[in-house]
Amino acid sequence: MATISSHVLDSILGTHAAGIRVQCFHRRSDGALSLEFDVTADEQGRISETVNVPADALPFECEVVFHSTSYFEQFTLPEIGEQVVETVVIRLTLRETDKNYHVPMMLSPHSYSVWWSAPASA
Repeated sequence: MATISSHVLDSILGTHAAGIRVQCFHRRSDGALSLEFDVTADEQGRISETVNVPADALPFECEVVFHSTSYFEQFTLPEIGEQVVETVVIRLTLRETDKNYHVPMMLSPHSYSVWWSAPASA
């Protein structure tokens, strides 16, 4: 099975984004979405979830949704103004059935940075 993982860092508080809600949806060819997982990050801001990717469904399109507004609402922060980006959605294309797809993120109420962290080759 494929694995989707992330390490979310809170760039306002300078710590891990513990407890942030993360969902993953399979985006089918007709555009319909089906839920693959709905989790909250551990105390280190990490998630790691398996996704059943059938070989005949490759490439397997996913949308990983990070619920940023609900995460930041739990803290008393300096005035941050209106937040218009309620969620961060990252679209991934899984091309292998048994690979780890690791997508770390740095997050603030008004911005984010995400990158692909491919495993080292043997």
